[in-house]
Amino acid sequence: MNKHFTSSIAFVLFAVLTASPSLRAGGIVPLGSLDLSKIKQGWGAPKIDKSVMDGPLTIGGKTFACGVGTHAESRLYIKLDGGSSRFTAKIGVDDNRKDFPASVEFRVYADGRMLYKSGPMKPGDEAKAVDVDLRGAKNMLLFVGSAGNGVDHDHADWADAQFTVAGAKPQAVAPPAEVLILTPQPSPQPRINSPAVYGCRPGNPFIYRIPTSGKRPMTFAADNLPAGLNLDAKNGIITGVNPPRGEYVVTFRAANDLGSCEKKFKIVSGDRLALTPPMGWNDWYGYFDGVTDRLMREAADKLVESGLADAGYQYVGIDDCWMNAPADSQHVKDPLRRGPLRDADGNIMPNKHFPDMKALTDYIHAHGLKAAIYTSPGPMTCAGYGGSYQHEERDARQFADWGFDLLKYDWCHYSKIAKSETDLDELKKPYILMGNILKKQKRDIVFNICQYGMGNVWEWGAEVGGHSWRTSGDLIHEPERFIDIAIKNAAIAKYNGPGGWNDPDFFLHMGIKEEPGLFTPNEQYTLVSLWSLLAVPLVYGDGLHKIDDFLLSVLCNSEVIEIDQDPLGKCARTVLLGEEAVLFVKDMEDGSKAVGLCNRGEMEIEIAAKWSDLGLAGKQRVRDLWRQKDLGEFSDSFTAKVGRHGTFLIRLWPVK
Repeated sequence: MNKHFTSSIAFVLFAVLTASPSLRAGGIVPLGSLDLSKIKQGWGAPKIDKSVMDGPLTIGGKTFACGVGTHAESRLYIKLDGGSSRFTAKIGVDDNRKDFPASVEFRVYADGRMLYKSGPMKPGDEAKAVDVDLRGAKNMLLFVGSAGNGVDHDHADWADAQFTVAGAKPQAVAPPAEVLILTPQPSPQPRINSPAVYGCRPGNPFIYRIPTSGKRPMTFAADNLPAGLNLDAKNGIITGVNPPRGEYVVTFRAANDLGSCEKKFKIVSGDRLALTPPMGWNDWYGYFDGVTDRLMREAADKLVESGLADAGYQYVGIDDCWMNAPADSQHVKDPLRRGPLRDADGNIMPNKHFPDMKALTDYIHAHGLKAAIYTSPGPMTCAGYGGSYQHEERDARQFADWGFDLLKYDWCHYSKIAKSETDLDELKKPYILMGNILKKQKRDIVFNICQYGMGNVWEWGAEVGGHSWRTSGDLIHEPERFIDIAIKNAAIAKYNGPGGWNDPDFFLHMGIKEEPGLFTPNEQYTLVSLWSLLAVPLVYGDGLHKIDDFLLSVLCNSEVIEIDQDPLGKCARTVLLGEEAVLFVKDMEDGSKAVGLCNRGEMEIEIAAKWSDLGLAGKQRVRDLWRQKDLGEFSDSFTAKVGRHGTFLIRLWPVK
């Protein structure tokens, strides 16, 4: 061959290769070659060319040599920069779950648009083929969801997953950053944050801290305070004896060197407690079986120091493990937590980490706060400590004598006593018993029924003496479903109201800036928004040592808490706007409406709240409650862009 011709061909090939990114960087990039540490998933760690349990990738009886095994809910964000033209894969539930009730749904997004959705897939289903056009796409998300029924056993395979690359190679990246603090700092001028109404029973001890934000020192006054009640003017704590049956309208006043404020407060002395949803803190998710007297006292201190008490959080709750476990317990390793369950008189025995329960409640009450305690109607508690079975009367009297103001009564080991967990009479029995006993105590004790929604407890919780009742399982086991849980709670709104509240569980492991928890910032705003719109108890359930300015701004927004504590006590209804957008609409006592524009999806979307969907007409003044900012007057609708799992929370008043 002519060497000049050969040289010319070589030159042309070199020119083409150097000029064309498609040819220069072209090829196939397996999904498994990306940095899979960027995957966030519900259980375990992602595996290359294996299932999440290290077995072969097998879907519908067919084995695949390569791919990625993951677990719902799973998210992998990928930077494409226009360099990929195609993504292909075979997807499905791994066959190692063929004997389990798993279900998943795969989705592929690019530049905010959903390009592929598998629909629900179950074990044994044949693999589905994914083939999406990525030309020009800058960013991508591979998502595996739970298909709406929880993530248990949701082992999901992206088999034979690969990119066709014509330029820049795809790169796994961290999730997009979310806005942190939205709530403005509280004003240094006084602001009274109490609810408008408070229930008590005549003749019982009264204790109430007027929740007030602003610069200290501050002085307090109360006009028309009933006889038998006394206000400490320096700390705003009211103590004494509940007045005779009736309604008493008191005017609270607070002042510092920057200003003053006042607020009406109605005391209703009668048969009902918890006329607004209880607010407070519980130790369980912060300390589990490590709870001590010292930690509870520190929590009371922190509630006041942090400003949580000034926002309205008033209950300091001890959960399981304050009492003794059996001396021969195999799973309770701490010898200071083992011993006799009862003394010679049959009284329940606190373990050695709680030397004086009455002194502990006195310490909590000295802060103007209230003390909450936990037990089970069974012979043992969830953690295997002494329960109240066959000692109900004695325990209730003991709790009252110690000075506790709320009882969480957890089903747990009562399952070994009940003849059935489906028979309504059996489900009601222990709660009827304890509910009636608590009413006879010489102390107001709010009764929290904790049995995870069995037997539609919301239909009969108030009937058996409950003031709140769990409507679902522990949120820690299914945090990815919290929006769905909120929607289901809205569906049982008619069982929610003053004196009796649906309870979808604590705020827990919400995370702080330096230590992310179960929820992203968007999700934390949504969690507090939806719980407030639902009018349910607001109880923070993590260690108070894990708190920062961001988390305080989420938990302590006075205008958001006002939605939860509205005296009308209405639970929001929902308006579903397609698959991803949902409106939560709550009627307020003053005639306004609180509305949450909630995004259930994985990408930012625009949500419109139309007056026709909200039951409104005419011009409305709209206020952004998280930013505490008026947005203007709107005639027919309000529209906002809402990020992944975010909620834009507004309040609307008619313009007159």
